[in-house]
Amino acid sequence: MTEPDRRVAVLVLEGAKPLDVGIPAQVFTTRPSMPYQVRVCGVEPGLVAGGDGLSYHVADGLDALSWADIVFIPGYRQPDRDEPPTGVLDALRTAHARGARLAAISTGAFALAATGLLDGRRATTHWHYTRALAAKYPRVDVDGNVLFVDEKTVLTSAGAASGIDLCLHILRSDLGVAASNHAARRLVSAPYRSGGQAQYVPRSVPEPRGEQFAATREWALHHLAEPLTLKTLATHAAVSARTFSRRFVEETGYTPMQWVMRARVDLARELLERSERGVEQVAADVGLGTGANLRLHFGRILGTTPSEYRRTFTRGV
Repeated sequence: MTEPDRRVAVLVLEGAKPLDVGIPAQVFTTRPSMPYQVRVCGVEPGLVAGGDGLSYHVADGLDALSWADIVFIPGYRQPDRDEPPTGVLDALRTAHARGARLAAISTGAFALAATGLLDGRRATTHWHYTRALAAKYPRVDVDGNVLFVDEKTVLTSAGAASGIDLCLHILRSDLGVAASNHAARRLVSAPYRSGGQAQYVPRSVPEPRGEQFAATREWALHHLAEPLTLKTLATHAAVSARTFSRRFVEETGYTPMQWVMRARVDLARELLERSERGVEQVAADVGLGTGANLRLHFGRILGTTPSEYRRTFTRGV
């Protein structure tokens, strides 16, 4: 039997997340319609302790990376603490220099960044870790909104499900749209997903770092449909507008009006999910006036449209 043209290695690191490991193994499964061969490997053959109470028994060690055309690096627990072993990083660099593509899923981007191969390039990871990735590897251009980033020889994706988006993208590049759509149907997955991962973050409004203006923030959340200005908020807080603005930024990381805008978009998200109100009505209910205004800020903050968001998150659809 002739060996398939394309060879895929899935590198399982300690603490690997099961879904992240399973996605490339499932998408690129060896079958007549998929000219790939998959090997799941670790630092060395044997048992690898994974995340979520699971362990993996891998048949191959790092030598599989010298065999592969594509190396997937699934996400793993606590990626911002310790870097993978030097041998792993060296094997990844060697595979890349040989011409293999390296594709990280979720927090696997930390291992890829540790090789230096993401320096000066765009990359993404799970939204919970984007700031940590940017802080630990400042030479990487971290984009926290997109579902995946293709930098030709190095690719990264957001959370676990975005690994499917990345794998389907690779299939489209390798075999064409028909093969990608066939795989998507087999996986019962959308061939393309609209928008970026910002729409999946639980709330756009950040957790406050202080409580001085907690009462004013709470009051504002109940009056989003009304005109809210800096002066209005400062008056409620019983301080000058200048003092309120400065201290508000210190507490939240946003200016008062940036915070109000994100709170309005969050309320719009809830109304789109839980009600049948039209876009124009939602815009009025959250204080954004018109549907066009809502679409503008929805796209800027979440990277998608209200209609696409509703289709994605409405229960029962």
